[in-house]
Amino acid sequence: MKRILLLSIACCALSVALSAQEKTGSTTSSDDDRILSADSLITADARLDSLYQTLPEVMVTGERPIVKAAQGKLVYDLPRLIQNLPVDNAYDAVKELPGVIEMDGNLQLAGQSVTVILDGKVTTLSADQLNALLRSIPASRIENAEVMYNAPARYQVRGALINITLKQSIGGPSTLQGEVYGKYRQSHNEGFEERASLVYSKNKFSTDFLYSHSHGRGYSTTDKEALHSLADGSVHPMTIDEVHQGRSHTHNFRVGADYNIAKDHQLSFVYNGKYVTSHNNTSIAGTQVSTTRSNSTDWLHNGRLDYRTPFGLKAGAELTYYRSPSDQLLHSHLQDKELDFYTEDCQRINRWKFFLAQEHDLGQGWGLNYGAIYTTSVDNSYQYYYDPATGGQLESSGSISNMKSRRREQTLNFYAGFNKSFGDKLSLDASLAVEHYKTVVWNQWDWYPTINLNYNPAPGHMLQLALSSDKDYPDYWAVQDAISYIGGEYSELHGNPFLKPAQDYQLQLTYILKSKYIFSAWFNHTKDYSVQTLYQSSERLVEIYKELNFDYKQQAGIQASIPFKVKNWLNSRLTLIGLWHHEKDKDFWDIPFDRKQCYGIAQMNNTFTLSTKPDLKLTLTGFVHSKAIQGIYDLPTSGNVNVALRYGFAKNKAILNLYCNDIFETGQISPRIRFKTQNVTNHYSCFREFGVSLTYKFGGYKEKQREAVDTSRFK
Repeated sequence: MKRILLLSIACCALSVALSAQEKTGSTTSSDDDRILSADSLITADARLDSLYQTLPEVMVTGERPIVKAAQGKLVYDLPRLIQNLPVDNAYDAVKELPGVIEMDGNLQLAGQSVTVILDGKVTTLSADQLNALLRSIPASRIENAEVMYNAPARYQVRGALINITLKQSIGGPSTLQGEVYGKYRQSHNEGFEERASLVYSKNKFSTDFLYSHSHGRGYSTTDKEALHSLADGSVHPMTIDEVHQGRSHTHNFRVGADYNIAKDHQLSFVYNGKYVTSHNNTSIAGTQVSTTRSNSTDWLHNGRLDYRTPFGLKAGAELTYYRSPSDQLLHSHLQDKELDFYTEDCQRINRWKFFLAQEHDLGQGWGLNYGAIYTTSVDNSYQYYYDPATGGQLESSGSISNMKSRRREQTLNFYAGFNKSFGDKLSLDASLAVEHYKTVVWNQWDWYPTINLNYNPAPGHMLQLALSSDKDYPDYWAVQDAISYIGGEYSELHGNPFLKPAQDYQLQLTYILKSKYIFSAWFNHTKDYSVQTLYQSSERLVEIYKELNFDYKQQAGIQASIPFKVKNWLNSRLTLIGLWHHEKDKDFWDIPFDRKQCYGIAQMNNTFTLSTKPDLKLTLTGFVHSKAIQGIYDLPTSGNVNVALRYGFAKNKAILNLYCNDIFETGQISPRIRFKTQNVTNHYSCFREFGVSLTYKFGGYKEKQREAVDTSRFK
């Protein structure tokens, strides 16, 4: 706690000092930096999948405008924004966009999940696949980034959207360009990453290839302290010490090709693949004694064909195949009960997507767009329990739950929209999507309006009012009627076949002053908000992790982001955020709740130019997050400090980055529950991370790259 207090004092002192310097300074400039989640729980523990509070957006611009407003979107000069930062891939580059944060390894914007697409093409990339893809794309391929807090229907995406535009190479002479990259990181254990990328272009044809390999060992600990109350009035103290160790290999590969038939007339094909192997061992001591050994393998294949015409017609087809078999051997002892079994499970997804879209320029500032999207998927999954001594399959009873299912899902979406420019100062973009969602459980129609109103009263000033709506579908495995065990018999992970999609509505007002000072306010309401939550059963000695639909979640927030500059050697930005958070569920097990919490966030980002020749820059960031809530969890105060040194040499063809994240090991939180009959505290391990990476570019390297595959709802 002392380290958090010292961190808070240091951030405030630095803020005051820079504020005084800014008053006497001249022009202001800033590089965008990410906001790390103060309540991020960086661990492989499956119990933490949903234990994160989303933070609101941070929007920052520079002296020569890094951001400019267009119809319903903000266009950022992302290469200039990251040029002085230790950023070597597209994932880290996207995190530097104002308002983008990383929660549990996933990207979010303005308090909601964000969809990332490439070159305006709708990606079916999921959270994990999106992250892997972006990490494999060199940052040098990015041309700019378009940020939309609520995407118009013509993008075939609802809610927040980031469109990454990549540099084009088609149309010139024959070229071969590429980049190689290597990285070493050391936390408690070591990790490595290697990446190679090539692109060849000639006249109207371009093809590219990318391969990346990340591997290493992982280590984490969880110390649990709990008082478990049962319906008979007995109270059971629980003290559990868990150690998790693992190793993994991840291979990403992609081949793509573009052929420009004529101007604005293009045929594209891309194949994305991913192969992952992981091996994990977990040992638990204390009230529960157990050992667990598990193995998993993931295969992903995705092929996509896109066709774009000069008269505004777009068409495409996509096929995704995903298979993820795994096994687990568990021996567990708790009081007078024992579990001893071997499980095999597998998720296999086949998904097809087809779309047609048309856009018209009607003249006099009017535009019209409409289209249709059809998606269908089949989920074939199973989970079987076996006796490890005999190898025979166990019968389903009590805590043993064999499962085999085949679930079909279909979504049909029709949309129409228009945009209109009223002179140079005012523009409107509006659309309406109607969608039919059908599964074995649900069969319903929904509609989703989107409105973006932009007003530019003067150069450098922009006011944007946005109304958005979205639907968040549950993961495929989350809706399976299955029970899994996390480490031992005390912690069970339950599926929920009746889990509903969540519906979100958000109203947001953003004001950009002098192209650099950003102020925003917003309110959102999410009906049937779902999150994985812990519950200590009153019937038996077990804690259940299950994703449930709450009645709703509401959030209102305000934010101010102010950049500073001290001559040519320091660029800084201060971000202040205030939030009101409300969650309610009247049928949460036998303990309904209605909880509200106000909390604040302060962040300071600094980039020091140590030398221009040689090119040497230092980045120092820190933030403090006050206590927050999620469901019945209480999330304590947290914060961290990161530092990175960037060295460019060999005529900027090579970049060497050295970094240390979470210097004081204060970034991890220990969430706790003190609500009615529930009493649990989880202490998660936290380790600082050191790392070094080297990037080398050859052949001019300014290419186009591909998008990826949506596996966000896969296991």
